[in-house]
Amino acid sequence: MIKIRNILEEIMAGRRMNEEEFRLLFYHADIYDLARAATKVRDRRFPEGMTTFVIDRNINYTNICSCKCSFCAFYRDKSDTDAYVIDEALLYQKIDEALDLGATQLMIQGGLNRELGLAFFENMFKGIKARYDITIHSLTAPEVAFIARNEGLTLRDTLRRLRQAGLDSLPGGGAEILHDEVRSKISPHKIKSSEWLDVMHAAHQEGIRSTATMMMGTIENLDHRLYHLKSIRDLQDETGGFRAFIVWTYQPGNNELMGEKMSSLEYLRFLALCRLYLDNFDHIQGSWVTQGKQVGELSQFFGADDLGSIMIEENVVRAAGLSYRMKIEDMISMIRSAGRVPALRDTEYRIIKTFAGGLA
Repeated sequence: MIKIRNILEEIMAGRRMNEEEFRLLFYHADIYDLARAATKVRDRRFPEGMTTFVIDRNINYTNICSCKCSFCAFYRDKSDTDAYVIDEALLYQKIDEALDLGATQLMIQGGLNRELGLAFFENMFKGIKARYDITIHSLTAPEVAFIARNEGLTLRDTLRRLRQAGLDSLPGGGAEILHDEVRSKISPHKIKSSEWLDVMHAAHQEGIRSTATMMMGTIENLDHRLYHLKSIRDLQDETGGFRAFIVWTYQPGNNELMGEKMSSLEYLRFLALCRLYLDNFDHIQGSWVTQGKQVGELSQFFGADDLGSIMIEENVVRAAGLSYRMKIEDMISMIRSAGRVPALRDTEYRIIKTFAGGLA
């Protein structure tokens, strides 16, 4: 269609996409044309031809959670035999192991455990910073809101204290779909869409940068996803505090929600449109964790400039019955197979090392 080609040409030239055009392109554009447009926009922003990745460790400090989201297979009740709160010795052991494997970032996340107050997190972060030179990219918006509510503090006061204790940046988890019609069904006890955005707004005001995420493929429709994308694009216009956008797909299995797994073609089509629509986001991450290594490789042809983390430890997706493991050699090979230069980065997307001709 000439109209679709014209829209894509205008967007590639720098015009902002609107929601009506997103719908038109999602349902009717040729997937090759979307890939071409997303790649051109990505390459104009990052002409060096690099695809980045980070080495980090996901550490879950507790699996006790009051939210009990229907899509989650990780949470436990306090009375369950396998419920836990991590102890200091195990925490430091995991960090030592991560550093030995080259990690520069910790993603410390957990359930909403009413017995863990702000002091627990302050002591944990202060203890880590006293012992290690590593970035604490930790706590999702629901966790921050939960801590603030339990302590009777504002979001900004809570975030300020967490930052003073050692928190460096926030991951975008807990967003799922930022539309309350969806959230009321899949995560009714989790914070509302506006509250997630409020946490991110407060974090950006406190100088804490973050990522934005989306989990798609549960019960939502395209309009719900678009509402989500517009919400984060609007907030980014205001604060500029998001470093990256990461979209992954819901994994049915071992949970109450169940359902069908989203096709890789739909994921790639949507990923390309995210690159085109989120014109104020620098980094768009491709997901190999939920889509697998082959689709992770293909995501680089659909606008992704980053492939996330090696992920030394990941328990939430694994609890749903899916576990794609990745070694640094595999990540490098996956990037090279797409004709791009692998580059190891830190949390702030500063390049630590490139792998143009080998692992060294």
